[in-house]
This record gives sequence, structure tokens and C-alpha cells, in this order.
Amino acid sequence: MARRLSVTVERFPLATAFVISRGAKTEAAVVVCRIEDGEACGHGECVPYARYGESLESVQEAIEAIASAIGDGASRAEVQTLMPPGAARNAVDCALWDLEAKQQHRPVAEIVCDRPARPLETAYTISLGSPAEMAEAARAAADRRLLKIKVGGDNDIERIRAVHAASNGARLILDANEGWTQDNVRQNLMAAAAAGVVLVEQPLPAGRDAMLAEIPHPVPICADESLHVAADVDGLVGRYDFVNVKLDKTGGLTEAVALLRAARRNGFGVMVGCMVGSSLSMAPAVLLAQHADIVDLDGPLLLRHDRPHGLTYSRSTVSPPSPALWG
Repeated sequence: MARRLSVTVERFPLATAFVISRGAKTEAAVVVCRIEDGEACGHGECVPYARYGESLESVQEAIEAIASAIGDGASRAEVQTLMPPGAARNAVDCALWDLEAKQQHRPVAEIVCDRPARPLETAYTISLGSPAEMAEAARAAADRRLLKIKVGGDNDIERIRAVHAASNGARLILDANEGWTQDNVRQNLMAAAAAGVVLVEQPLPAGRDAMLAEIPHPVPICADESLHVAADVDGLVGRYDFVNVKLDKTGGLTEAVALLRAARRNGFGVMVGCMVGSSLSMAPAVLLAQHADIVDLDGPLLLRHDRPHGLTYSRSTVSPPSPALWG
């Protein structure tokens, strides 16, 4: 029997609105790829991102376009050449990983991890808002020890100070989502350092971040939108200290493993991050994150309801996926 690919769109309402510098959302809209081969079925989930020119429709069409090749037995390695990096390839790649694990009766963790997978501390995200709103959200999350703070507005220094005062000593990550400018990046970085921030993500727009090689880094700076695949790493040397590896950017776990290795060879710290999706999106990333310095896989914590067999979270500690979910 030939393998059969199918693709669906699923929607998960968020517990509260999720706000970053470029907009707000009230649901996680994901695309799920299923690849059946006899009695075994592999699943992969992706989150299309408009910042990269993706939509639910375009991603669904890209996955459907490869159905014939998948039916003919295309391997993960072949999919890397048949599809460009991005959300669509992520769903297909992760579905193939899951299918192979079930057919071979060998967990993905045995291949990706060099030791038994363990629970990890993940960051918890505070959406962009007024300083007072963000301080209140930080107080409500005061028992979480790693907070990711969305910034990228006109009064970020006040936001930084307000959250720092309300966070009960939690470690803070700032994520500007390309929202700072050459005029305010220095003073914002100094404010971050004064608040004890441990990392700043993507302060300047991708393609307009050359000045990061010329200014002090009082806080380590992490590339997000400036990084997609392993081939991008060399161009980040001198500008960034960390890289944020996301499977929806790399186009799946296969390329994400290569990217993580390239980052380490070049001396970068590694964060493994996510878009806002269900536990099926996070599951492969939890295994990749076994080798990360910072983990940001809180997507399911932002949902009103996760999918069945979802990841187990104990406050901000996430456990590896069960076989009923993925891998």
C-alpha cells in the first residue's frame, strides 16, 4: 500500500489575547499533516506565519503539492530538497519522523538526544501592553522563574522597569520582535541590563541589524527573525550571541538539528523557541531543546484547551512527549 498524505486546519482559542509588536491574535490556527502507511500514521503540526509570507491556505497547498512524492516514498532527506524551509516543510518533516518512529519501534528521542529526555524549564510569555498591564501579568506569573516579556513599543524602558519590579526575582527575557530602532536600541539595552535581563531577542529588523556588530552588548542578544536555517549562521557572527531555533522557520526537526550543531560550532548560545501552537507543534522541539541553553516552548500554556494527549506541564516545567502524542 502506498503512503497517503492528508492535511487539515485546526483552531485553538487562546486563554487571553496574545500581543506582540506587530499585532494581536486570539486563536492558534495550525496546519496538521498526516502520513499513513498501512497501520502506522505519522503526525506533524505547523503554524503559518504572515511575517514570512505564509498563510493557512498557502501552507496547506504546499503540503498537498508534495502528496504524490510522499506516496511514492520520498524520504525526509528528499523532502529537504523538494520543499523550501518554512512551516509547510515542518509539518511534513515531523510527520515523517513520527511515522518512522512508529514503524521502527524506535522513539525519536533515541536518535535526537544523547541521553534520556528529561523535563525542562520553559519560559512563560507576557504579552505586550501598557507598563501597568504587563506588571500585573508578571505578578500573576510570579511563581514562574523564567519570563519572556514582549516589548517593541515607544515606552519600553518603562515596561522593563515595571515588569522587573513586579516579577519577584524571575529571570527575564525581552523579545522585541524587530520593534526597536537604531535610535533607541542602545538605551533599551542599557535599561535591560539594569533590570538584570538575561537575553534580548531580535531588537532590530532582520536585514537592518548590522549595527549590532558595532555596539556593546550589556545583555546577550539573540537572533530570531534573522535566522532560519544552518546556512544563515555564519552571517550572524559578531552581531549576535544566541540563536533562536524554531521548527517552523527551519522547516522541521531535520534541519533544526543541523542548525543547532552549526550554532554550537560557531560559539552561539542556543534557545529553542516556538510559535503559538498546540502540543503537537511543541513535541519535536522538546526533544531538540534537550541540547539548548534556554527553552521557550510555552505555546500550549497560552491555549484555552490543548489537544488530547498533550504535553504535561507542571507550572513552567514541560515533560517529553508521550508516544500517544508524537515520536
